[in-house]
Amino acid sequence: MARRIEVTGAGGVRLAAWEFGDPPKGEPAGVVPEQPPPLGTARQTGRPTARERPPGRAVPPGPTLRVVSQRDHGDPTDDEPRGVAGGPGSHGGPGGPATSDGPRTSKTPDRPVAPAAQDTPGVLLLHGLMGRASHWASTARWLSGRFRAVALDQRGHGQSDRPADGTYTRDAYVEDAEAAIEQLGLGPAVLVGHAMGALTAWQLAAKRPDLVSGLIILDMRASALGAASQREWADWFRAWPVPFATLADVRKWFGEDDPWVERPHRARGEFYAEVMREEQDGWHPVFDPEQMLSSREAWVLDAHWEELAQVRCPSLVVRGLDGELGRAEAQEMVRVLPRGQYAEVSDAGHLVHYDQPEGWLTAIEPFLDQILTDLTT
Repeated sequence: MARRIEVTGAGGVRLAAWEFGDPPKGEPAGVVPEQPPPLGTARQTGRPTARERPPGRAVPPGPTLRVVSQRDHGDPTDDEPRGVAGGPGSHGGPGGPATSDGPRTSKTPDRPVAPAAQDTPGVLLLHGLMGRASHWASTARWLSGRFRAVALDQRGHGQSDRPADGTYTRDAYVEDAEAAIEQLGLGPAVLVGHAMGALTAWQLAAKRPDLVSGLIILDMRASALGAASQREWADWFRAWPVPFATLADVRKWFGEDDPWVERPHRARGEFYAEVMREEQDGWHPVFDPEQMLSSREAWVLDAHWEELAQVRCPSLVVRGLDGELGRAEAQEMVRVLPRGQYAEVSDAGHLVHYDQPEGWLTAIEPFLDQILTDLTT
């Protein structure tokens, strides 16, 4: 089950956070049942998640909790959480689908999890550009046995507000994540971020070390990508033949016809079908491409090594062998991080956790075990 919790971000922007795991006993005042949306990346797997909300971690007054449950079939509507996308390129784009029925190219790993301790530590999961919180569903459910796992729809994404005034700065994204940890009582939390979400995570860890107990960086570069990269993305968005007549057309274009695709990539087509919504004239992206470009412009022109060096908590850099983050740069990031560690996953692209879900969990499990040991000793 996932529970939607509203968070107030920077500038009063309303953010949707999703807590994964068994609900606490008894519902607080103001809980309103919602129609059960699919959660994008995986079905319930039946793993043990015997857990109650620990003392001292109750959601503070203010945010409204709405209980949602998972639907096993059917296409998502515009107000339901969907998947995450990467960007141009056969590796930069999504490496696996995020459908209402779960990944179609890989089985969600059925890994045993220990029951959560009474004083459950928090995890905040941050998706990449064009993504949604549900992109972390299978990872979050696996985590929920030992952590309080919450995934955030970042501003401009998912069910969170899309401010029209251009407030898609790095500071805004970081302050939103900071607000989520504080308002949900997650801190000190483990931050897990993919791509843009990973940058937000390490910038927050540098800014507020008191809120962060550990950091997992998934396939995000610290080097500046440059103005040419931003122009390529603008050209890529303009190349989309929007509106698409059908979801089949979406799947075919992103999986085969997209000029950034080097070879047919069925999973990529399935993946992009999950970040589309149906309107009167056809299928459109659920996000505003111009807002995505604004979000991206806030980081691609600058390098972020200095902020990495300011992260004091244990940190794990994870890359797919065919992802956007090269091995040499990843290992340099580990060297710059004061307490950095390194892991790589074979046969995986940019979306490591979709391409190789079992390999992804295997890569992060020892690190999380270390964090739990540190927190209890």
